Amino acid sequence: MTYCVGLLLNEGMVLLSDTRTNAGLDNISTYRKMFTFEDPGERVIAIMTAGSLSVTQTTIARLREAMEDDDATGETSIMQAPTMLKVAEIVGNMLSQVRAEIGEKMATMKQSASASMIVAGQRKGGAMRLFLIYPEGNFIEATEDTPFLQIGEHKYGKPILDRVVRPETSLADAQKAVLLSMDSTLRSNLSVGMPLDLAVIAAEECRISQRRRIEAGDPQFRAMSEAWSAALRDGFTQIVI
Repeated sequence: MTYCVGLLLNEGMVLLSDTRTNAGLDNISTYRKMFTFEDPGERVIAIMTAGSLSVTQTTIARLREAMEDDDATGETSIMQAPTMLKVAEIVGNMLSQVRAEIGEKMATMKQSASASMIVAGQRKGGAMRLFLIYPEGNFIEATEDTPFLQIGEHKYGKPILDRVVRPETSLADAQKAVLLSMDSTLRSNLSVGMPLDLAVIAAEECRISQRRRIEAGDPQFRAMSEAWSAALRDGFTQIVI
C-alpha cells in the first residue's frame, strides 16, 4: 500500500507521495511513486501511483515509450497532448490496458492487479488541472469545492485536509498540510513509509518549482511531527465536555 496526495490551489499545486511497497510482512521495499515530465516553461506533468507495482511500472514505462516514439502525436504522447484533459485520457487508457493484460495473467493465481494514479500539470496557456485516474481508466477532477485528491491509504490523512485546505491556501501552508497528512498516515499504517517525495508546481511556471526528498530521520520533518503531536495534546486537554 502507499499514500499519495495532490492539492490544487490558486497559487499552484502541491504533491506528496511515500515510497513503500509492501508485498507481505517480510517483503517491504522502496520504490518511487512520483514521476515528473517537463518542458520547462511550456508543459509540466506529474504522475503519482498506488497499487500493483507491476501495473504502475509497466504503465509508466509505456507512457515513456509513447513519448519517445518518432511517430508520437497528441493522441499518444502526454508531452504532445493539446490539453491536460487529453493527458488524463491517455494515462487512463494506458492504465486500463495494462491492468487488463496483467490482470488476466494474475487471475490464474487468484491475485489482483489493481492500480490508481493522480495526474497533475499545466501546459502553457492552459489551466492547472488535477485528476484521479481509477483502475478502469475513468477519472475525476479536483474542483474548488474539493481541491485535493488522494490515492492509496488515504483515510488517516484526510481529516486535516478537510479542515484546512481551501483554494486560497498558500503554497507554504499547503506543504505543511500534506506533510501533516502524511505524518498522520505514517503513524497509523505500517504499509506507508519513508522516504517521501514532495513536489511543488507554481501557477503559470509550467515547471517543477520545488522538489524535495525527505528521508527517515529528517530533522525538519521530525520537529514538525512533534510540534503537531504537542498541539493536538494541548487542544485535547483544553476541550471541556
